[in-house]
Amino acid sequence: MASRRRGIGAIDKSRIDKAKFAAKGTEIADLQLSHIAGQLETFKKHLEEFASKHKNEIRKNPEFRNHFQQMCARIGVDPLASSKGFWAQTLGVGDFYYELGVQIIEICLATRERNGGLMTFEELKKHVTKSGSKTRQDVSEEDLARAIKKLRVLGGGFTVIPVGGRRLVQSVPGELNMDHTAVLQKAESTAFISKSVLINELKWSEVRAQSVLDHLVREGMAWIDDQASDGERLYWFPGLFETRG
Repeated sequence: MASRRRGIGAIDKSRIDKAKFAAKGTEIADLQLSHIAGQLETFKKHLEEFASKHKNEIRKNPEFRNHFQQMCARIGVDPLASSKGFWAQTLGVGDFYYELGVQIIEICLATRERNGGLMTFEELKKHVTKSGSKTRQDVSEEDLARAIKKLRVLGGGFTVIPVGGRRLVQSVPGELNMDHTAVLQKAESTAFISKSVLINELKWSEVRAQSVLDHLVREGMAWIDDQASDGERLYWFPGLFETRG
């Protein structure tokens, strides 16, 4: 009987010890979280001081602005999240990207009939720079990407598509699937593609290749060319062709 009591006592002690360890672990975790929160608050304060000191360079220098955005992202601060508050008042970055977004919409709408709603970032940047706005003289591709990301809430297309070593902005509703993107990647260097290339190089069936090409033509992203010397139909992508030469 005494042996049984000792056994029960050992179990109870083990439970108490585990509870103490758990409580201590929670206490340590709370202290660590409090310490991390304090560090982040300190970083944020220093970041605000840095932003105030260098606000002119942040506005005017795209490379400096990109580094600043990366610093913000590391501590979970989004200067573009609101048009009010410290960031908007001090830097005006909310207005900067809002105005840039409006300009991107205008450019995409004006060129959509010609390029089918696909445009390289290089071409978009040229149009933005040509606008003559003094606030647009130094716009980077990262600035364009951030502005386009904000436009996605409109639900009208405006998606960034990586194609090889370049990025395209799609400004028409409807998602491009992997097959569509594969065709764009194949056409990146020449701005055109043929059905035989898709069949031979991607190992697609004729039906699959034709279906994808027909879709891109219907959406206005590709143009048909039946003037090739060998008689094979070519599909040109004006969104890629515009930046060549």
